Amino acid sequence: MPHEGNLLQAAVVFLCAAVLIVPLAKRLQLGAVIGYLLAGVIIGPSMLGLIGNPQSVAHISELGVVLLLFIIGLELSPRRLWVMRRTVFGVGLAQVLLTGSVIGVVALMVFGQPLNSAIVLGLGLALSSTAFGLQSLAERKELTSPHGRLAFAILLFQDIAAIPLIAMVPLLAGGNHHTTAAEDLNHGLQVLASIAVVVIGGRYLLRPVFRIVAKTRLPEVSTATALLVVIGTAWLMDLVGISMALGAFLAGLLLADSEYRHELEAQIEPFKGLLLGLFFMSVGMGANLSLLFSTPIAVLGLTLLLIAIKLPLLFVVGRLAGGLSKVSAIRLGIVLAAGGEFAFVVFKIGAEQGLFAPGLHDLLVLTITLSMAVTPLLLLVCARLVSPRVQPVEVPEQFRTIDADTPRVVIAGMGRMGQIVARILRAQNIKFIALDTSVETIELSRSFGGVPVFYGDPMRPEILSAAKVEQAEYFIIATDDPDTNIKTAELVRKLYPDMKIIARARNRQHVHRLLDVGAQPIRETFYSSLEMSRQTLIGLGLTPAQAEARVKRFKQHDEEVLEAQHAVYDDAVKVKQTAQEARAELAKLFESDQLEEQAAKD
Repeated sequence: MPHEGNLLQAAVVFLCAAVLIVPLAKRLQLGAVIGYLLAGVIIGPSMLGLIGNPQSVAHISELGVVLLLFIIGLELSPRRLWVMRRTVFGVGLAQVLLTGSVIGVVALMVFGQPLNSAIVLGLGLALSSTAFGLQSLAERKELTSPHGRLAFAILLFQDIAAIPLIAMVPLLAGGNHHTTAAEDLNHGLQVLASIAVVVIGGRYLLRPVFRIVAKTRLPEVSTATALLVVIGTAWLMDLVGISMALGAFLAGLLLADSEYRHELEAQIEPFKGLLLGLFFMSVGMGANLSLLFSTPIAVLGLTLLLIAIKLPLLFVVGRLAGGLSKVSAIRLGIVLAAGGEFAFVVFKIGAEQGLFAPGLHDLLVLTITLSMAVTPLLLLVCARLVSPRVQPVEVPEQFRTIDADTPRVVIAGMGRMGQIVARILRAQNIKFIALDTSVETIELSRSFGGVPVFYGDPMRPEILSAAKVEQAEYFIIATDDPDTNIKTAELVRKLYPDMKIIARARNRQHVHRLLDVGAQPIRETFYSSLEMSRQTLIGLGLTPAQAEARVKRFKQHDEEVLEAQHAVYDDAVKVKQTAQEARAELAKLFESDQLEEQAAKD
């Protein structure tokens, strides 16, 4: 019973820390990862001591990294991984060897570490945090950016490289850790057998299992099956001494082409987020803050030295091997400059094998933790100081030269709405000119038979003049960016006061702002929503005439309400009041229509 009480208490402490501190860190633009690390430090032994034994949490929290790697595997596929082989095994290997060699030489020559300890230090600190790096990239929506893709490839290689590194630590320590050839062979066969089980099971057994589970239509069974696949694979790999995270990645990779991929991802995602947060909190709890107060120069100096060595080396690797721009290479360096979770494992084994002097292990753990904490701050500074330069768009000359022959209509934006307007005008033989800033869109439009669409920003007066807007009767604004639409309408109204402007509107507030500048707004989803409603009402038993009448009544009423709200749209209280009154009025109108229909029947 006490054990249950302790477990519940720990759960409450973790959840309270996450709920209180992580949103605060996000609000301060520090990122969720810093919030979790800070929460771990606060509740750990170094401060409040609410969790006395961080190691008891570490084993559970490692599942967060396992689930993260499984989802990464799901989002890849064997074909895509093969395409990435040069980046993963080329750039990744170059980064680990280069960074490991430099840090190892510094440890050997500057700090006087023995050769075997320097090798372990160099290769261990060359590794970066997969969980930390990918979480930081995901928060900033940079996973698909050039530096995000290269960071993913390097992290993937580091996860693979961690396996032989962990196995190599006892050998470098020497002592009574030698194994016979027979034992080595036996272990190798166990590893191969485990990988074979995962590959064969993932390819031939899991799909029938998921098919059976899907037929039960029980969400909890589906969730349990997804967790069983991930945790079972991780457990099997752990038994034979392979990284659990890499085993989970392999399982995800094998299921990447499965028809159940999206279902698996949806089931695992909530657990991944919570356990990953727990992992970062356990890292924060494991930090020995007393060292920071007793030897602040040593701790801060090592942290800065680690970043000062890794960041320039990653910049060089990103530029030379990865082909990144300077800004992208800097971002790559910042994301991967911190130490990684596998370094904790490597250094723990090294300390147990006597590779490090007493106290060095705690110093290394605190250094890696602080390097993680500094990374979001560096990313924040980088975002403020180093903004990527906008590369000039390569535009063919025939797209730039606007050949305008007295158009009656000018269309700004040839997306979904602009194309439909253009097709109807063309069918009516009405002369028009279309402007767009996407070369791909222009090429696509012109491929359908010489549509008069040209490259040009409608917010530039000289472009409007070249398109002979002054001779047109209508200016159609159909871009999908509300701010662009409003600014374009303002400019056209200023330059051509008598121009009739029809503009695409995103929502009601957007409608009001367009009305203010003298444009006629057209709500982009209003009419399609009315049609969906009409068909739904017919499907629910109304006659086509009744459904048409209800939709027509709603459209007329909504337009009247919108017109009334325009006078008070900057007053949220009055807008809310008019909306409530409008709902009640519409219900009465529908009720009146029903009574009239009933009376007509009788």
